[in-house]
Amino acid sequence: MMKLNNLLQQNNLDGILLTNKYNLRYFTSFTGTTGFALVTKTGRYFFSDFRYKEQATNQVTPRGFEFVLWDRSMKSVAEFLKKNEVKRLGIEDQDVTLSYYNNLKTEFEGVELVALEDKVSKTRMIKTEEEIENIKEAVRIADIAFSKILEKVKEGAKEKDLSAEIEYIMKLNGAEDKSFDFIVASGYRSAMPHGVASDKTIEKNEFVTFDFGCYYNGYASDITRTIFFGDEITEKHKEIYNTVLEAQLLAISKAKAGMKASELDKVARDYITEKGYGEYFGHGLGHALGLEIHEQPFVSKIGDIVLEENMVVTIEPGIYIEGFGGVRIEDDVIIKKDGCEVLNKSPKELLILK
Repeated sequence: MMKLNNLLQQNNLDGILLTNKYNLRYFTSFTGTTGFALVTKTGRYFFSDFRYKEQATNQVTPRGFEFVLWDRSMKSVAEFLKKNEVKRLGIEDQDVTLSYYNNLKTEFEGVELVALEDKVSKTRMIKTEEEIENIKEAVRIADIAFSKILEKVKEGAKEKDLSAEIEYIMKLNGAEDKSFDFIVASGYRSAMPHGVASDKTIEKNEFVTFDFGCYYNGYASDITRTIFFGDEITEKHKEIYNTVLEAQLLAISKAKAGMKASELDKVARDYITEKGYGEYFGHGLGHALGLEIHEQPFVSKIGDIVLEENMVVTIEPGIYIEGFGGVRIEDDVIIKKDGCEVLNKSPKELLILK
């Protein structure tokens, strides 16, 4: 709980109200859907209703939290604030609604509510060995799915059907759930960076982009591979693919602790720009992942966070040309002192399926 104690001290707080479900899981181990936690200088409490009494007690007690049966009134929580002499309470303002905030102001009379912005979430940026092992397993499952989905890529196959098949394969191999809505984007739709799987069918002589991932023990993976389906590949297809691949490999070779996230983004962006495709790379190079599929730090032009050892980030440059198609290649990597470790094992060389 050192991280929470540090937040209390650094922000001159008497308590912190944890409401974000990912932060709750991180600090309390709670995996249910209803609950929140109060951390003070003198006590730690987890509030939930009768449905989660047994589950929450078993999960949060080993983490030093006392389970409190909640009557769904914030007045009862106010009593704990009074008992623990909380005058300044940090809240996860990016997580609560305006009505929730107004309710807190009403019920927590005499307590100053302090916006913590993303300070709690940022404490999760550097991963423990246990977290890394969970991410590695999630990545391994995603790699299996990519190798097997290639067998299902046929002319006339629907993007939605391929997406469903990927999810099925991952769950057969130990995934808890998918980590986001999968992108299966073929032909002209591959130029849509977030082209969620549609009713479009796979046709000959087009790119097909697969972007998917899964959860394992609560931790996410995220992989993207683009293939060419058909036997009439053009030089333009090859040029775009190889430009993205070289940019991705270059960024991987430069990624290391001590550099700003924006510096890493610039490595790939400059290369793609030099090749004449800068205007077609419109998103950031990547993002961190962990309990959430998108976490801090974000690897983009405005990413001002310095990368540190054991941060896990994606490296995923892309080129998207409307009316023609697009390519994205993505790996999950662990930042190391003098480089990075690429977790994905799926091949990245241009794959042509006929």
